[in-house]
Amino acid sequence: MTIAPVQRTASTAWTDAHLILQLEEVVETELNRHLKVAKEWMPHEFVPWSQGRDFDGALGGEAWALDQSKVTPLGRVALVVNLLTEDNLPSYHHEIATMFGREGAWGTWVHRWTAEEGRHGIALRDYLLTTRAVDPVELERARMIHMSEGFESDNAHSMLHSVAYVAFQELATRISHRNTGHYAGDPLCEQLLAKIANDENLHMVFYRNLLKAALDFAPDQTMRAIADVVTDFRMPGHGMPGFERSAAQLAIGGIYNLRIHHDDVLQPVLRHLKVMEIRGLGPAGQLAQDELGRFLEGLDAQASKFDERQAALLARKAANAARK
Repeated sequence: MTIAPVQRTASTAWTDAHLILQLEEVVETELNRHLKVAKEWMPHEFVPWSQGRDFDGALGGEAWALDQSKVTPLGRVALVVNLLTEDNLPSYHHEIATMFGREGAWGTWVHRWTAEEGRHGIALRDYLLTTRAVDPVELERARMIHMSEGFESDNAHSMLHSVAYVAFQELATRISHRNTGHYAGDPLCEQLLAKIANDENLHMVFYRNLLKAALDFAPDQTMRAIADVVTDFRMPGHGMPGFERSAAQLAIGGIYNLRIHHDDVLQPVLRHLKVMEIRGLGPAGQLAQDELGRFLEGLDAQASKFDERQAALLARKAANAARK
């Protein structure tokens, strides 16, 4: 099946201002849909407050130690990455409020999204500190460093690039939270992360549907934005302290890696939008579509090589553990 985009309404490129106005009704529709399907949940219900106790310092409590939590080492790394990513919410809010505006349906969505994301950071921090899953001093120092750097989007130059990025990034975040829950070693933590992951999935649907609408009336520009975002994608937490080392651990551990990125993040969104099936594009759109296709083929090959290295490494670890 192929999809023919609608005739473009202008021979010149759409400006960001015109795109925002054109998508206003779609935003309102998607906002109303989101508010109907989003389920209220309370962060405090997923924090085991009875496990909490004073830390050392001003209150003279018990110092943190590694063996005080049942969260796995891999889960601990992932939870810190996930929380520090959420911590930069003020910068994210500034980015999208500047890009999309604070009026009308766009503004209502920006504030609603920010409120939901804020809930994630609150819940994760309360859980981590109450269960003593991480060193609170190191966590606070990492937060200060990361937030002091702030966040500047790679896609702030373009409204379509911004929408394309968050469509993929929200799904990537959902996958990261969900897989972290699977590997955390604590059923309560998994329940909490399932709630957060569900929010992230709804955010993805919102932006994915905007992207779908943009493909209808600005197919060449939107295809270019999708191709650029996919080929240069990186997670918003890339600037946090020790991110490369943490990302490598998460990749080997199966929380987020090339195979997951290709199969569970990029492909679901692209298949839903039928991006590779669109015909009738102009020269710029066709070029972008071709570039995207070649990139996906190359990424799949890279992911296969990673799969082989991961399997070999895990086999060696299992063998060493058996000998011990």
